[in-house]
Amino acid sequence: MTDEKKPGFNTRSVWSGEEKKEGWERTTQVPVAHSVSYGYKDLDEWLDVALGKAEGHIYSRNTNPTVAVFEEKMRQLEGAEAATSFSTGMAAISNTLYSLLKPGDRVVSVKDTYGGTNEIFTRFLPRLNVDVELCPTTDQEAIEAAVAKGCNVLYLETPTNPTLKVVDIERLAKAGHDAGATVIVDNTFSTPINTNPLSLGADGVIHSATKYIGGHADALGGVLCGSEELVKGAYAYREINGATLHPMAAYLMIRGIKTLALRIERQSESAMKIARFLKAHPFIEDVYYPGLETHENHEIAKKQMRGFGGMMSFFLKGDFDNIRKFLPRLKYAHLAANLGPVETVAGPPRTTSHVEVSAEGRAAMGIPETLIRYSVGIEDIDDLIADLAQALEYTEKNG
Repeated sequence: MTDEKKPGFNTRSVWSGEEKKEGWERTTQVPVAHSVSYGYKDLDEWLDVALGKAEGHIYSRNTNPTVAVFEEKMRQLEGAEAATSFSTGMAAISNTLYSLLKPGDRVVSVKDTYGGTNEIFTRFLPRLNVDVELCPTTDQEAIEAAVAKGCNVLYLETPTNPTLKVVDIERLAKAGHDAGATVIVDNTFSTPINTNPLSLGADGVIHSATKYIGGHADALGGVLCGSEELVKGAYAYREINGATLHPMAAYLMIRGIKTLALRIERQSESAMKIARFLKAHPFIEDVYYPGLETHENHEIAKKQMRGFGGMMSFFLKGDFDNIRKFLPRLKYAHLAANLGPVETVAGPPRTTSHVEVSAEGRAAMGIPETLIRYSVGIEDIDDLIADLAQALEYTEKNG
């Protein structure tokens, strides 16, 4: 007897977590459970639920029916044993790290992490007497050497925000496990549609669900997927510290997930065409997109990604004044500190991903001040390319 074939990503995105609708009055869509608490007339049943011996909910800071569906969708999409959610992506990152690390521990990561994550590594963890070593992102040997010196947590982000560097998850997960480390991967840019880090050896995978998972820029949230033990520890920390995902945000993300695979396929296809257009443009200094054959980590990306995603960054020739001229000329892009929605979004790291980091800090991380982070939406590709072309032409003439 053969195992039943696992459903595809579109099918899981639509149906996972929604198998049990008894008690929801035959709704075809997941209702929003706004109730803070859940009542029980039978005290023994109440006690069993409170102790985790029976299914149910007690208090929505801990668990909530709508939130539980969102978590189950993410668990299935990442192929994890368990999943737990958080109020924001940064809450997912910080709660996971704080639940794993204690004074005297050591964490190894890369220099190119998201600005908020970098702040945890450079400002907050050292206050707790946690040793942090940040390695050159694309130097696999340096990361392995740092891990071999002792490591409790190896934290990776791939592709990185905003320079789109790609690290070899399988190779580094092995190095982490050889040292006894827990390996965590921020998979926000790639999404479970393009990469599943758990299948490559990671212990936990984090998403800022605010971005591609929700996909409509109208809800904040984060999620951790991984082993039962890892998720249980992070859940216990979040339960007491209170960074709970709101049920309305969970509902909006459930709705967004249903089109996740379709959106990612479209955004990845469009991003590849835009990256090739920009790479050939004479006013563009360089383009960072892992799908380009010229990208320094292209071979790694081909090995571990099913698609190259909708995120890219590029920088213009000249100084920051050209950024000031170029960005407002875009007709089909929000100039905003977000990424991953159906609309195209653009902006420099100094106002988006690394607003918390000084100019000197950004330079040390290899982030040019003239870099533009560009999140490709689902608009018609011809319109996006024409929009970029006219903004580049204007900037070149008036630069």
